[in-house]
Amino acid sequence: MKAVILAAGKGTRLRPLTFTRPKPLLEILNISILEHNLSQLNGLVKEVVLIVGYLGEEIYQKIGPKFGNLKIKYLWQKRINGTGTAAKTSYPLLEDKFLLLNGDDLYFKEDLKNLLKKFPAMLCQKIANPQNFGVILAKGKRIIKIEEKPKKAISDLVNTGAYFLPKKIFDFKIKKSKRGEYEFTDYLKLFIEKEKLNLVLAKNWLPIVYPWDFFLANQKIFEREKTRIEGKIEEGVKIFGKVIIEKGSLVRSGTYILGPVFIGKNCLIGPNSFLRENTVIGDNCRIGQGVEIKNSIIGSGTKIAHLSYVGDSILGRECNIGGGTIFANLRLDEKEVKVLINDKLINSSRKKLGAILGDRVKIGVHCSLMPGTTIGPEAFVGPHLIVKGNILSGEKYFGK
Repeated sequence: MKAVILAAGKGTRLRPLTFTRPKPLLEILNISILEHNLSQLNGLVKEVVLIVGYLGEEIYQKIGPKFGNLKIKYLWQKRINGTGTAAKTSYPLLEDKFLLLNGDDLYFKEDLKNLLKKFPAMLCQKIANPQNFGVILAKGKRIIKIEEKPKKAISDLVNTGAYFLPKKIFDFKIKKSKRGEYEFTDYLKLFIEKEKLNLVLAKNWLPIVYPWDFFLANQKIFEREKTRIEGKIEEGVKIFGKVIIEKGSLVRSGTYILGPVFIGKNCLIGPNSFLRENTVIGDNCRIGQGVEIKNSIIGSGTKIAHLSYVGDSILGRECNIGGGTIFANLRLDEKEVKVLINDKLINSSRKKLGAILGDRVKIGVHCSLMPGTTIGPEAFVGPHLIVKGNILSGEKYFGK
């Protein structure tokens, strides 16, 4: 049997991270979303069809023609006009039954195994904020209604974007939605009018919608890991809690690590750094003397100079942060932090949220980045500045 993964979208709600990377290649604990999902499919199917589009060449270069025991085939969605078009692109390669997954959420083998026990079926999960997703109404184990992002939710069950379906679902004719796109859920709405669609409950699905969703995703994946120290630890380092330090990394004397903390390959940490809970550091990073990092994600190749503080922030790859820089993470009025995403001010529902930086951002010394700041890739921020709001990609910012 084959699985189809939709990996063609631009992931605009994850900007500035997706300006330079396709969403399925964004990482959880140093492993891309796509690699995670492929590892969960290994042993369940023999072949995976990847529907690619935006920055699809990067996906091909990363994954190649084979992953584990899985044969990988690529189909290009020439017009990025909805999940309906993306899914139907796979039609010529499908057998009578197929598994379909979103390419930008995290799925787990135990849930996918249960999905494959029912046919046809949709994987659903109960969540606290269903109004932000496709909400499902079921009668017993049969799905009878699908409502996309309703103002008032009809249940606490949502569509996870994973399905076990017949090829004939594409015989239905769908029209463009109000957004001007062909939605795969419109195929499902027509299908449940004629056929039974089984409800299968998931326990582990992790949706990735906005950048701050990576915080929870990292925490949940880390819960499945064990402490593993493969790098070198100098005398005088204090380690508490669960920690992973990969090969080639050096943690210098005086550093205090309060896990869970992940440090990738070939990193140089300290001396006298403080790495706090839920910090994830990619490969080839340099965390300087006296740097404190708390609940943050540091992209591979990034350097953070001495005496800086990074709180509840996400830094892309190959950023360079000048000494004495502060990533503030709490508003003085302690209200929830709002972030400008796609020209819309989005409430993160988080009281603590720092800055979100794209790839290869440079920050001068002694800067203060206010909560909810976003900076696009290749931007340059001069020294001794207070930065807030949105800095555009490639912008050279010296204050206003």
